[in-house]
Amino acid sequence: MVKAIQIGLGHWGFSWSRDVIPKVPTIDMVGYVDTNPEATQRVQQELGIDPKLCFSSLEDAAHRTDAVLAICTLRTEAHYPVVKRCLELGYHVIVEKPFTTTIAQGKELVALAKAQGKLLMVSQNYRHQPAPIAVADLIAEGKFGALNMVSIDFRRHGPSQDYRYWDMPDPLLADMSIHHFDLMRFVLGDEPVRLSCRTWNPPGSPFRYDPSGVAIIEFSKGTIVSYRASWMNSGPVTPWAGEWVMDGAEGQIAWSSRDHFRGKAGPDVLTLSQLDGKPEPVKLGAIAFPDRTGTLAAIAGTIESGVTPRGFSSGEDNLGSLALVQAAILSASRGGDWVKIAEVMG
Repeated sequence: MVKAIQIGLGHWGFSWSRDVIPKVPTIDMVGYVDTNPEATQRVQQELGIDPKLCFSSLEDAAHRTDAVLAICTLRTEAHYPVVKRCLELGYHVIVEKPFTTTIAQGKELVALAKAQGKLLMVSQNYRHQPAPIAVADLIAEGKFGALNMVSIDFRRHGPSQDYRYWDMPDPLLADMSIHHFDLMRFVLGDEPVRLSCRTWNPPGSPFRYDPSGVAIIEFSKGTIVSYRASWMNSGPVTPWAGEWVMDGAEGQIAWSSRDHFRGKAGPDVLTLSQLDGKPEPVKLGAIAFPDRTGTLAAIAGTIESGVTPRGFSSGEDNLGSLALVQAAILSASRGGDWVKIAEVMG
């Protein structure tokens, strides 16, 4: 068992407390931390958490518990200072994405984790789904030969789907697209070289910043990714991981993942099409710990065994996904000019 504290019990943090942590049996919760007394009262009243396990500060929790893992589920701007302090206090850390707002902050935290001999993991939960895991295996095996082009579409209509963060900077690229960018790297087993991106805010949109965008991303092995995404699209809703078509020399791989809409969940879908052949569905098996439970189970297992599983999204690995976000934002600010990933990585 891995003894843990959770820091951040707000809207999304409460979801972790209720929907994620209890489903990972290797986690033993010994503390819950939030500066807002209403947040700690909520977990006590609605989840039956012992008030003795609730703390108003990280320092207090650190002195009064024997936790080895910090689960950081705060707002993005709080990630850097809180994760830094957790590492200084000697915790292993799992933190929600994006784990920092700048590459420099990310590099600092990665270096600190190494110096402390502690794990730093980013909860890239979309990796822990049946379809992307199966597709990553297919690509690694060379299914349908060399990839030529990958097309990804993400469509949601925020105003009619209970979206709530209208004033968030870069609501598409920083908050949503980071999932898709991270999946690109995971599934392709490759790193991006450069990209071009344009974003815009449609007339009548309640968003303060651009909720729609398109990008062309070039990877080191020559694969070109065409990416289209929007929080203001009135077309058919896509699964959260988007709709993917991966074109190879000898056929296509089409898939979608995290098909959740209005409280209803559908299965991941994967089809294979030989060149000039009909699409053939692939049966996907269930995985023991999907989505966010997968990231939490992964770091708990690594702490206990010392063995890092495939697809483990360490802070160091996740710098590549954060760089894609930063490069896309920079390219959009330059009107779609090509931006090399090396420029933002420094």
